[in-house]
Order: sequence, then structure tokens, then C-alpha cells
Amino acid sequence: MKFSSTLGALGASSILLSGTAAVELDINSPDSIKQAAKAISANLRQMYTGDRPGDVPGNLPAPYYWWECGAMFNAFIDYWYYTGDDQYNKITTQALEHQIGDPKYKAFMPDNQTKTLGNDDQAFWGMAAMSAAENKLPDLGNGQPSWLALAQATFTTQKDRWDSANCGGGLKWQIFTFNNGYNYKNTISNGCFFNIAARLYKYLGTDSYAEWAEKAWEWELATGLMSKDFHFYDGTDDKTNCTNINKIQWTYNAGVHMAGAAAMWNVTQNDKWRVRLKGLIDGTSVFFKDNVMTEVACENNGKCDTDQRSFKAYLSRWMGYTAIVAPWTREFIDPLLKASAQAAAKQCNAGTDQTSCGLRWTNNGVNDGSFGVGEQMAALEVVQSLLYPQAPGPATAKAGGISTSDPNAGSNVPATPITFNPVTTGDKAGASILTLLILVGILVGAWWMVS
Repeated sequence: MKFSSTLGALGASSILLSGTAAVELDINSPDSIKQAAKAISANLRQMYTGDRPGDVPGNLPAPYYWWECGAMFNAFIDYWYYTGDDQYNKITTQALEHQIGDPKYKAFMPDNQTKTLGNDDQAFWGMAAMSAAENKLPDLGNGQPSWLALAQATFTTQKDRWDSANCGGGLKWQIFTFNNGYNYKNTISNGCFFNIAARLYKYLGTDSYAEWAEKAWEWELATGLMSKDFHFYDGTDDKTNCTNINKIQWTYNAGVHMAGAAAMWNVTQNDKWRVRLKGLIDGTSVFFKDNVMTEVACENNGKCDTDQRSFKAYLSRWMGYTAIVAPWTREFIDPLLKASAQAAAKQCNAGTDQTSCGLRWTNNGVNDGSFGVGEQMAALEVVQSLLYPQAPGPATAKAGGISTSDPNAGSNVPATPITFNPVTTGDKAGASILTLLILVGILVGAWWMVS
């Protein structure tokens, strides 16, 4: 995932028209919720161009990075799961298949993304594949890996990158040494790894997945990326032995951990995971104002970049998942989902079709003029998650699952699947300077956003 200073807008100047109309939503009517989700999803669909002649399936136009397209197709998988409307399944399947990457590895590591490929980027596609398996999207067939195998391959490749040499473990942000931020260990990469491991454990019941989920959780806690009261911070530098923590909090970090903890509780029914999950839900209070979700680090000061504008989508997504697989959480989650969905829909009142959603849901129905994939996806996820009481629940290998397991998926991916020229002293010096610059940039950016 690559943060950008570009605001997440797709020709915002051309769709600034807004009126009193908005997406109508009765939070107590499944039919109304489905109609609202349909309207919001149609607007999101218009922003995707990868299925057009000459374009690349699975890519969004600038300024969006590759990872967010994977996240968007997860939203479309969720849309089908909650509403039964399969109109986006074809483009979803096409995109996921096209982005599998090198046919020798099949682990969402396409060659054209190598220069910016992070563990979190790969993981968002892996989580989309995991959702496809859980929600019983038919496998690709024709010799292609199953959705479950793609999630397994993502997990296996990341497990093999676990860095015990620095900070006692953890995943680095970047996969390849030549990418800026290689020495940064960020919470979202490790949280996504935890999420996938926990959900694979729930799907397959294989103990090794549970062991890795526990290992990732304990490492984050020991390092300080997760606090004892279940707040999740952005990341840390392994060049300082992870002693300095960037303490900005983002909704998506809470979201991916919430789903993983819910999955672990669902399988184990263990009080340990119940306490962890309840603490995590309580910890999300920092992201709610009068029960309405807000990205506290950047919404009020107007500094959310393109990536950050989508983050509420993932907390919304995983709150719905949590309410399904850990039903005892519903009394805590329902008020937050309902208030947030109502507020989000109320300000989806811009554009020529009056369904363009802004970033801020706390504006009492006033659209803030920010439009894009992230804003629209976040509104879609929070609205459709209201349908969780009707959802059948994620499938497993023993309970309705149709996706084929491949425990060896991803095991043939080499540590560095690219050949490079010999590294010179000058290259090393340059890399050190670039690494220093990116880390300084992260810290300065953190100060800037909270100032």
C-alpha cells in the first residue's frame, strides 16, 4: 500500500452538483438496504475501467494503487453475498484471475507490480480470494488455482517472509529490498497476515494456521504495534529494533484484526479470544462520534490521502463479518453499524445520479465534496453490512465450502523471484539515503496529520 498526497477524487469538479435528494435507506428494512446498496454499488462500478478494451483487468485508473482494486472487488464479493445480486461477479472473477501473477507461483504477485509491491498490497488480493472461498463464489477451473488456494498461497509466501532477524519477528512493509519502506514494519501488513491465517484456520481447521495467527498477534502486542487496551498503531522501523512506534491509528488496522479475532473465537470458543475480541471492539471507540464512524487521523483536518479515504470500508466490512461469526458481539456492533450506515447514506446525494458519496459521515447529511473509489466503497460496505442477520455465514470445508484446498500453494515462490545486477557501494549508499528519506517522511507525515 502506497500513501499518496493526491486527494481521492475522480473528476470531482465535474460531479460537484448536489441536491437535497440522497440514497434512501431504512435501516430496518432489508429491501431498502438492498436498494441503497445497489444504487451505491452502481456508482462505484462506473469508476472501474479495467474491463474496457485496451485496459487491464484488476487495475483502477490513476491515482489509485493496485491494492485498492483488490479491496474493491472484495466489496463486490460482499455485495453479492449480502444481496444475492450477481451483476458484478463476472468482472470480479476476470479481475482476480488476471492479477494472479506469474503462473509458476500463483500468489497475487504480478510482475508489473514488483516495483511497489508490499505485503499489505498482496494481502488485500489474498483476502478477496478468501472472501470468494467463504462466500462460495465458484472456482475458476480450467487449471487455475481455486480461491482457497490463492488465499493459501498468499499466506505461505508471507509466512516465509517472517523476519525473525529484526525485532524478533514480523513482516516488513515492502517485499523487495529495493523498495522504499523496506525497513518499516507496519501493522496493516501483519494484521492482514493475521486475518488470513485466522480465516484459513476457520475454513480448514489446520492447526498451523492457528499457530501463525497467535504468533502474529503476540508479536504485535510485544512490539507495541498493538497496545494492551487494543489500540493499533501504524508501524515501526526495524533499523531501530522497533523501539519507536508511529502511533497514528487507522480504522482498517482495527478492522482486519477484529475479523481475525472473531474467526479465532468462532473456532476455539475460547475465553481468551472472547476477551481479546471484546477489547478490540471497545478500542474502536476512538473511531466513532455519536456512533458514526470517522477516520480521526485525517478527516477533520482535511488531510486524508487517496488510500486513507477507503479505510472505513474495511472496518465496516469486518464489523459485519464479526457480527456473523461471533453473534454475542451484535449488541455492541449493531448501534455502530446502523448509525454509521444511516449517516453515510444520508450524504450520498451528489453527482448527476445523486448517489455520489463523500468522505465525512458526521456532517449531518452534508456532502463534503470528496468523491472517489474509497469514499464510495466505504459507504457501500457499511450499508450492505446491515444485511448480516440474513447472511448464511462464511462457508468452511466441513460446512458448505466448495473451494478446493491446496496446502502446497505458494511454497515454490523463491525469496527473491527477480534477478538483479550486482549491488555496488554506491547502490548501497543510495538505498540507505532513500530508506532514511522514506522513514523521515512517514514521521513528518504523522506529525503533520495530527497537528
